[in-house]
Amino acid sequence: MSLPQWLERIEACHPSEIELGLERLQQVAERLELQLDSAFKIVAGGTNGKGSSLAMLDAVLLEAGLKTGRYSSPHFLHYNERVLIDGEPATDDAFCRAFRTIEQARGDIPLTYFEYGTLAALLIMCEAQVDVMLLEVGLGGRLDAVNIVDADLAMVSTVALDHTDWLGSDRDAIGFEKAGIYRTGRPALCGDPEPPAALLDAAQQLGAQLLCRGQAFDYQAGPEGWSWRGEGKDGVVTYTALPDPGLPLSNAAMILQALQYVPWSITEDMLRRGLGRVKLTGRMQRERWRDLDLLLDVAHNPEAAQYLANRLAGCEPGVRLVLGMMHDKDIAEVISILKSVVADWYPVGLPVPRAATAEQLQQVLEAQGVDAGSVHAASSVAEVLSNLADSRVSTPVVVAGSFFTVAAALECVGKG
Repeated sequence: MSLPQWLERIEACHPSEIELGLERLQQVAERLELQLDSAFKIVAGGTNGKGSSLAMLDAVLLEAGLKTGRYSSPHFLHYNERVLIDGEPATDDAFCRAFRTIEQARGDIPLTYFEYGTLAALLIMCEAQVDVMLLEVGLGGRLDAVNIVDADLAMVSTVALDHTDWLGSDRDAIGFEKAGIYRTGRPALCGDPEPPAALLDAAQQLGAQLLCRGQAFDYQAGPEGWSWRGEGKDGVVTYTALPDPGLPLSNAAMILQALQYVPWSITEDMLRRGLGRVKLTGRMQRERWRDLDLLLDVAHNPEAAQYLANRLAGCEPGVRLVLGMMHDKDIAEVISILKSVVADWYPVGLPVPRAATAEQLQQVLEAQGVDAGSVHAASSVAEVLSNLADSRVSTPVVVAGSFFTVAAALECVGKG
């Protein structure tokens, strides 16, 4: 079967999109006899910042001459984006081989779409004989499919309210779930400046080597770059005048601490080159399309919206925001956070069942006190961008709210 056929098949294999728990997956993984010991395994969890943290790690480790495998989700335009080998998407053939192997091994054990993808990622990385596996948690941590892997080093970037139906209604409950990726005696990083007590307690009970921002490591932004102080194997390590990676410096600070505990010598020059070259789709991504200045950022929850608002605060007035969101997200809070930096709103619908309609977004905007004259609802991202391009607007156009919203904009950009 072709990759699209396989994806259609695995999507239909399990009645639920999400089923937290590791028992079924571990049974199949044992049958696959995955050979993971030869690679150093880094697992990243957190409400926001997982993808950007692994992207920065990947860039630095590639500069060090290592063979890397990176697994993340969801994808934007092509499923292959979920598994990168040395920074390049895995091939259709590699995925098809992996899915065939999984199908033969699972027997009558049902797997979710994400579980299939996680096992496929591990098989592809094993086949490629990577030196390091960079694995992004899908949801939570403790019961997420990625947690069948015993991390040599685990990172939790932030702990905020999101996916509360699955993970709990407060930061303590969510922090406990995210701490589930930590392992006894191994480095366990936390980049949240105020980690919940439950995460700290869980790390202590596990006997993990906890390294928290503000204690073991921290950073300071300055006009001529940023500086970092952290804990090395042989004492305190510092760097000054570091290049801006264009991604959250809080996550960059965490990965610099992580790099102190990998089994290779990472020089300061490698760090600087890696931070200078890193790029991540859909995170503060700038594009030029039909004379429009576009800024694409998924920003799908309040914490991510606050980061976007902080970055937009320095932009020229008149920011236009194309907003498409899932109906189960905290839409009101996201809008409340972004109100101070947005002049014109373009709520749009998205072609997925979970999405809020443009009309629903418009109602929340009205409830949040946004002037009706600044709201211009549309049926799709493509419609808004085309209309703005035809109008020859000169102010920045931000596209945010969901991976699907950014993907729709990328489709437009790709068409030229």
